[in-house]
Amino acid sequence: MKTNIKGKVFIMTQNRTHTCNELRLEHAGQKVKLSGWMENVREVGQNLGFVILRDFYGTTQVVIETEEMMGVVHALNKETVIAVEGTVRERSSKNKNLPTGEIEVVPEKIEVLGKCWYNELPFQINRSREADEATRLKYRYLDLRNPEVKKNIILRCNVVSALRAAMTEHGFLEITTPILTASSPEGARDYLVPARKHPGKFYALPQAPQQFKQLLMTSGFDRYFQIAPCFRDEDARGDRTPGEFYQLDMEMSFASQDDVLGVLEDVLVPVFRKFGIYDRVTPAPFKRIRFNDAMELYGTDKPDLRIDLTIQDATESLAGCGFGPFEGNVVKAVVVSGFEGTRKQIDKLCADVEVQAGEKVYWFRYDENSEIVGGIAKFVHPLKEQIVEKLGLTPGCFVGLAAHGKVGTAQKTAGVLRNKLGLLCPNHMDKEQYQFCWIVDFPMYELGEESGELEFCHNPFSMPNGGLDILKKAAAGEVDPLGITAFQYDLVCNGYETASGAVRNHDPEIMIEAFRLVRLGEDDVKSKFPAMYNAFCYGAPPHAGAAPGIDRMIMLLTGEESIREVITFPMNQKAQDLMMDAPSCVEQKQLDELHIAITEKEEE
Repeated sequence: MKTNIKGKVFIMTQNRTHTCNELRLEHAGQKVKLSGWMENVREVGQNLGFVILRDFYGTTQVVIETEEMMGVVHALNKETVIAVEGTVRERSSKNKNLPTGEIEVVPEKIEVLGKCWYNELPFQINRSREADEATRLKYRYLDLRNPEVKKNIILRCNVVSALRAAMTEHGFLEITTPILTASSPEGARDYLVPARKHPGKFYALPQAPQQFKQLLMTSGFDRYFQIAPCFRDEDARGDRTPGEFYQLDMEMSFASQDDVLGVLEDVLVPVFRKFGIYDRVTPAPFKRIRFNDAMELYGTDKPDLRIDLTIQDATESLAGCGFGPFEGNVVKAVVVSGFEGTRKQIDKLCADVEVQAGEKVYWFRYDENSEIVGGIAKFVHPLKEQIVEKLGLTPGCFVGLAAHGKVGTAQKTAGVLRNKLGLLCPNHMDKEQYQFCWIVDFPMYELGEESGELEFCHNPFSMPNGGLDILKKAAAGEVDPLGITAFQYDLVCNGYETASGAVRNHDPEIMIEAFRLVRLGEDDVKSKFPAMYNAFCYGAPPHAGAAPGIDRMIMLLTGEESIREVITFPMNQKAQDLMMDAPSCVEQKQLDELHIAITEKEEE
């Protein structure tokens, strides 16, 4: 049997002639067979009732008109899978809200295909999103029956298909890379896999296919991509899932930064226009913002450009005002015109910023009477004229302030303040759009927060701006290594990092010199990255690439606040799979085979 769904013809199985979203008034009088889950039963009498039958495609009403059929249905629990054979007829009471609302099926036979043994469900299927997350994840196979949950997964499939087609059209080959590989210092903790045949040694699951895709370029492949699984043992947050995630991994030989940015703009803009919930998308080419400028203007390297607020430096303007937290510190200001927030909202704003940023913020208002009022007004008032001029204040302005001895901390705190003010002030945030930008010219190095020593800021395999010469000058003390930038870039959309990439370092001499500045010598490079180092010694082409995150992209397209809503079988925030009960203990025999002994941790 063949059926037509949205212009496409599918061969149906013996268990159905049509789907539950397919029958229309023109099918009245036809004999059909439907299969699906018994979503709901409404019993009107001994010989009259209504069954809502649901499958992947939609629902159809089945009307029960005999005592015999009512007996069959009455004995079944909701979510039992049944096959219904019967005749299509026009409904006397039509439902215009349903595609199948003009018809119903009168059954001649009902067959149980898969019985639901439980009288009570963990939650109502169509209201599963109202249940707590732990219950939803434990019974994820039920949660996914909810059409509202399922639509995100369907969208994900369609987006991935569109990405594949677009990359192929741009001349990229889809090539899979290994899952079992060597441990590599790439920023996050590895997931390790013990090697049974090599006692005491471990594979690692790839944090990204970084080395393999660069090796593909040295192998002579010109353009590579894959929908790549990545594994990182890191903490969860709203836009990041622990354990496993997917990215559109890509690399290009003989490519510059402009080449990579151009390809991704070509690929992503149509996807966001077609599948996004907003009908406005930044046209290509996207705005490019230097890292240092982004930190100064927005307090973050992931600026939400839907917010029209920027950060201003108020250090000199407020110097000597007598307010303790400002003395000797960097002061950053966010000015909001036409502010209508209440004192209660301001207090909550300050509290929320402190929770997120870990630093206090301060405020005052320049009211409609051109007076400095509220917050720290008594300290600011003596400097009224210079503050008004310096910050460009107009009557009705709110001024939020962050202060710290470290420039970066003051910037980041002001950045959190800016974002919170954007959410509080709808006249300063045009939410319903996708605003893209590139952050470029990242620092090559930074000082580690814990170590206080020089570390790679972004990607250790990036090409420094200035090449070998600038690295040697840094090693000789002629330039500050913290001032070295790299050909590194992030794609940002609505305040989320959507992709990250770089022009790669393909020269072994530059590679060694770059690592030497972070206290890793030539022997360390050769031992940690043997394949890449050796491959580069055989002649490597210049190459560059990037990797947009699939999960985060889908989250943006659907407007979901949690990334777990767009992953088919997500872990919880503690990196646990509640449905499969993973991670779990294993048998001693398995540990013995792997030459692993478990040391029990003493309870604190």
